[in-house]
Amino acid sequence: MIGDAVQLSLRSPQVLISLSELFSNAAGSRMPEVLPDLLTVEISRSVVAACPTSALQLDEAAGRTRLILNYGECIACSRCIAAGNGAFRYAERVARCGVRKEALIRRWDIQVRAEVVQDDLVLSQAAEQIRSLVGRALNIRQVDAGSCNGCEGEIVALTNPYYDLERFGIHFVASPKHADMLLVTGPVTRNMAAALRHSYDAVPSPKLVVAVGACGCSGGIFGGSHAVVGPVDAVIPVDGYIPGCPPTPSMLLTGIVQVLSPSLSPPRRRK
Repeated sequence: MIGDAVQLSLRSPQVLISLSELFSNAAGSRMPEVLPDLLTVEISRSVVAACPTSALQLDEAAGRTRLILNYGECIACSRCIAAGNGAFRYAERVARCGVRKEALIRRWDIQVRAEVVQDDLVLSQAAEQIRSLVGRALNIRQVDAGSCNGCEGEIVALTNPYYDLERFGIHFVASPKHADMLLVTGPVTRNMAAALRHSYDAVPSPKLVVAVGACGCSGGIFGGSHAVVGPVDAVIPVDGYIPGCPPTPSMLLTGIVQVLSPSLSPPRRRK
């Protein structure tokens, strides 16, 4: 029977997701997208009331009404889609992966029914230094700081033949001493805070840190718990954030590649 299974596997078509399908693909993530043409004040109030994590808020300052969506706090519960009367749908693509924390926030002006576009927020100089040292190769140490393991399930999928992370020269390593990047999941529990700091200190400079999932970005549904210190950036510096609960493998890979973007700002001070 084992031999039959091997032969069947060898006869199966070889499937590798293409780059055009891969980057920013949010299919299956349940992350929301806003259709501003259908957005009204009444709908905005409804979705804000339905959101369990305050990822959606209304800003009514200066005589303008703006809807704010913070992807870093969104747990993809789909309540806004149910309450949005067609103005919300499941996002097909989420480009805000591997970005600075401020870039996880989107705003829409309800009066003009259009998104308020912000300047691109760029990343740290550490990425440029790593690119100059390792070229297109990147070694990642993944750290579970208190995750439910939903993000880990998606991270494991990155190594399968469908996504094939290693075609980009990206590898997971067993020790932070061999890593260029820490990929951190979960809210940081009090029991894991010291271990996370030690892992960060063990990574040789220059180094990058990416916070994964709603819990890593903002604390998620566990934020404020007596057992949790906070999101990843409450313990160590973070260079890029990947939202989602959990993010899909495509979003994870998009974020990892985005953190290595060549368009970079002056270096930030590292602890």
